[in-house]
Amino acid sequence: MPKAERPLRERVLEVENVGTDTAQGRAMRKIAPRRALAQLVPSTRNPVEILVEQNRDRLTDLVPLRFARMLADPFSFYRGAAALMAADLAGGPSSGIEVMCAGDAHLSNFGIYAAPHRTLVFDLNDFDEAAVAPAEWDIKRLVTSAIVGGRHAGYPEKTIRRIAGKVVRTYRDGLHAMLEMNVMDRYYLRLEPQRYAHDVQGSLGRVIAEATRKAQNRTSARVFERIMERLPDGRFRLRENPPLLTHVAVSDETRLTDAFREYLTGVPADIALLLSHFQLTDIAMRVVGVGSVGTRSYLAILTGPDGTPLVLQVKQANQSVLQEYGRWQQPDSLASAAAALGQGIRVIGGQRILQAMSDVFLGSLRIQGQDFYVRQFQDMKGSVETEGMDPETYGQYVGACAYALARGHAQSANASMLRGYVGGGSTVSAAIVDWSYLYADKTLADFTALQAAAKAGEIEVAADPLR
Repeated sequence: MPKAERPLRERVLEVENVGTDTAQGRAMRKIAPRRALAQLVPSTRNPVEILVEQNRDRLTDLVPLRFARMLADPFSFYRGAAALMAADLAGGPSSGIEVMCAGDAHLSNFGIYAAPHRTLVFDLNDFDEAAVAPAEWDIKRLVTSAIVGGRHAGYPEKTIRRIAGKVVRTYRDGLHAMLEMNVMDRYYLRLEPQRYAHDVQGSLGRVIAEATRKAQNRTSARVFERIMERLPDGRFRLRENPPLLTHVAVSDETRLTDAFREYLTGVPADIALLLSHFQLTDIAMRVVGVGSVGTRSYLAILTGPDGTPLVLQVKQANQSVLQEYGRWQQPDSLASAAAALGQGIRVIGGQRILQAMSDVFLGSLRIQGQDFYVRQFQDMKGSVETEGMDPETYGQYVGACAYALARGHAQSANASMLRGYVGGGSTVSAAIVDWSYLYADKTLADFTALQAAAKAGEIEVAADPLR
């Protein structure tokens, strides 16, 4: 082979060698025993201190609302406590097999959304904490959420344990199935609820059908109708609902308008051309989520020809908890990109890797030292409500989440190594379930600690978690 061709060939071969990587994954069992994944190392960290520390760069007026939403119940607390779990994962044994992780893969962070070609897809839908980390960190986050959610629903403990085991087994089998595909088929695979509706039996089918119906009605046009009002002169103005939805100060509006121009320079040419037909009409601040409450999140309301509405979300992007509290060092390429272009690059990069199909309006920007990412707001987005599910339906749903997570992890270069490490048996499943049960107990203890801090007046809690 001519010398000039060798570097390219060697470079390509180094990306992935399925046989070698799988064997390396099996060999990793001696370095990082799989049963060790069951060990939850005791820690002296104070959960309240970490949660309060997270508020240092948040909007002070909204912090009491964040705590109110976290104190609603143990599952709500778990949703907002990704930093605590990352800190605890950092202190324990790990496989060391890195993939792009979602970082906060609990049950409520999966859902339905519209792909660019307008079919509905079921997948992960939150990537604020996305970063490179050991694969089992995501799996443990998902399994623990299934346990905490099952206990909150009042399911029998025997049933919850069976469901928890199913999560890991479905993930394992899904990972194996993905890696039996060629890399292109794996990349293009997407879970379309309407396409597979005939394969879904019983109550889960009805749940998905209802979630799909609701998602189809969540469009920019519907959002526009709900939050805007027409003035006598024909112009539209935001209908405020403080503190959930408010106008921004004039100074902030100027900064955001200038930053939006920066966003336009970074999107693909076809999206830039599409957006050139729209005019920025209004900017509002909107409170979102549980763990995200207090971070800056804006709605950019645009109108096009004939009043066509488009609503984009501009959401603050901080350092991932997997890096900040999990202390997992990021690859040089990702760290350099985030340093140069902001944490928004990390968020949208993680989303594009993990999701089967992503929002065409994804982008990132910086506003006076603060990082943000941009996405379309409520573009046929729908969540599956687990409240009131019977145990069988709940188990089917968490299995669907596990399969979607496996599809996301299978896009990483170390997927074959991960398959070799996990294997086809029950060792990893049993270890992760054992750890997750221990962590579900720890979550309840942390929830109780936050309740005690609220009762003692150490933290301020809003009277109404919905406002």
